[in-house]
Amino acid sequence: MMSYPQDPQQQPTWGGPDQPGGGGPQPPRKHTGRKVLGFGCLGVLLLSVLIVIIAVVATNSDDSGSKKDVVTSDDTSSAKPKDSPTGEGQKKDQPARSQADVFKECVAKKGTPTEKEAVKHVTKITGADKRNNILDTADVFTDYTGGIAGAHASDGTLIAAAFASCYESENGLVTVYDKHGDILSNGNY
Repeated sequence: MMSYPQDPQQQPTWGGPDQPGGGGPQPPRKHTGRKVLGFGCLGVLLLSVLIVIIAVVATNSDDSGSKKDVVTSDDTSSAKPKDSPTGEGQKKDQPARSQADVFKECVAKKGTPTEKEAVKHVTKITGADKRNNILDTADVFTDYTGGIAGAHASDGTLIAAAFASCYESENGLVTVYDKHGDILSNGNY
């Protein structure tokens, strides 16, 4: 076999003949770790979502027989305040009490005179009977007008404070509305 001598300047290079210093293979790219960081954050996010789902399922299964704050008779609007009786003495032929009536009774027992006056304007309450201590929300409707910047905003704050003294939750939010559906106040309970 015959071999032909090659000129060393004409050997093929990686960089090409017109690029300076084009001899030899190119160095590998430096990885900045963006993919690793992205997948790591995604893993943490998915793990936290999984933990929340497990906590919700565990909380719901634990609450099946041990609801402490809800009266479980035929009364459908049956949230009870912290210090109210258990409802065992309530007769079945009595009409169901509304959540607003239960709240007004609680404030009448342990509220301040200004709270008692403000609570007279409560017309309806929703959400006080359903609590899971994860995110509890209750809405209190009044016959006041003016919204959060109106003359009765301080009364809305009194109602929210009175609600917090009658009901408890680990993570509850009460919102007080005027008769047009505008927010008067809100607070934690």
